[in-house]
Amino acid sequence: MRAVPRFSMPRMDEFCLDWERNARCGTCEAVLCEPKSAAQVDAIVLHALGLDRRLLLTRLPAAQHAALSARVRDALDYDPVTRTAMLGNLPAQTSGRVAVVCGGTSDVPVAGEAARTLAYAGEQATMYTDVGVAGLWRLMERIDDIRRHRVVIVVAGMEGALFSVVAGLVPSAVVALPTSVGYGVAQGGHAALNAALASCASGITAVNIDNGFGAAHAALRILGATER
Repeated sequence: MRAVPRFSMPRMDEFCLDWERNARCGTCEAVLCEPKSAAQVDAIVLHALGLDRRLLLTRLPAAQHAALSARVRDALDYDPVTRTAMLGNLPAQTSGRVAVVCGGTSDVPVAGEAARTLAYAGEQATMYTDVGVAGLWRLMERIDDIRRHRVVIVVAGMEGALFSVVAGLVPSAVVALPTSVGYGVAQGGHAALNAALASCASGITAVNIDNGFGAAHAALRILGATER
C-alpha cells in the first residue's frame, strides 16, 4: 500500500514575513493569528522585535493573547474587541480621507478591525456608528460629513441595505464590508454580501464577510491610486 503522507504544523523557523510588501504594493504584511498556535505567534513577534520591525496581527482571540509570553504581550498594543494587535509605534496619521460607516453597534468589531488596520498604515478613519437604515434619519444627520471623505467603508450585516443607500448619496469610492450579524437567512453574512454584489448603486467595491482588514486595504489602494 502507498504510504499516506502526514503533516505537522510548520516549525518556528519556517515562517517568512514579507517585509517589502508595503513598498511593493502599498499595503502591509500582517499575521493572521487564529489558525496558529500561541507558540508560533510568539516566535513571529519575537522575530520582528529582533529586527526592530513593526507588525500587525489580526484575528487574535483574547485566550490566545493571554497564552503569549509576557515579553510579547507587553510589546503589543492589543484590542480585544477587534482582536487586533500592533507591534511598534504608529506612523504620523492623516485624517479626513476615510470614513467607516456602521449599520449598528453589533458591527463595531469588524468596523474596528478596518479602522485599526488603517491606523497602522497612517490613516486615521472617521467612525460613524449606528446609522443603519432602520432609522434613516441617523444617516441623514451625518451624510454631509460623510460625503467629505474620499473613501467610505460601509459596514453592515442583516440585509445589507446600507451599502446601496450610502453609495447612492455620496461621490466617494464606497467599499462594502458585509458582517455576519443577523438572524435566520441573514446569519453568516451571506445576505449582506449578496446585497453588496447585486447593488443597483454602481461602482461599489465589495470585500468578503467580516474582512475589515481587506476593506482597509481596499481603501488604501484606492487612495494610493489617486495619488499617482
